[in-house]
Amino acid sequence: MSTESLQKDHKLIEKVLQALDATIKLLKEGKQIPEQILLPTIDFTQNFTDICHHGKEEEALFPALEKAGMPSHMGPIRMMIVEHQRTKAIAEQIELSSKKYLETDDSTDLILVLEAYVQHVTEHLWKENNRLFKMAEARLKNNAKGVDTNLTEIEEKKLKEIGKSRSDYETLADDLEKSISEIN
Repeated sequence: MSTESLQKDHKLIEKVLQALDATIKLLKEGKQIPEQILLPTIDFTQNFTDICHHGKEEEALFPALEKAGMPSHMGPIRMMIVEHQRTKAIAEQIELSSKKYLETDDSTDLILVLEAYVQHVTEHLWKENNRLFKMAEARLKNNAKGVDTNLTEIEEKKLKEIGKSRSDYETLADDLEKSISEIN
């Protein structure tokens, strides 16, 4: 299955989105969110989601789909690339808003940007899971093994570039979930 690796990424991203949603609720209740939660959030959104996951889609899946006849200058591929750019921009805002929050204790901007990220990425993942990946499975069924191999190689390369492993990000997601649940 040519999108299995990407679907596995989505499950991990969704776990972090749930932790971010819980963070938003805590911030709205006036709870303090420590740096130990915000820094891993920044790492995950900028490195795993943007560099690793989007890199796999943009360097392996989208070129394979284009080769199979799906245009990249319009339609689903173009829409996903635009949404990836939006995700990256919001992730950069999370970093800036987190720094401001840690310096001032004013959570207003952080709440807004986390809400925007959770909503945008949730909608984006739905589009990929329920539209793009179904198209990909149909178009790439004769080249699934090649696409899978390429996705694996790109993931390994991207994670090596940022000095992390998939296991590091799985642990990060678990730790984030646990740390947030411990805030009263």
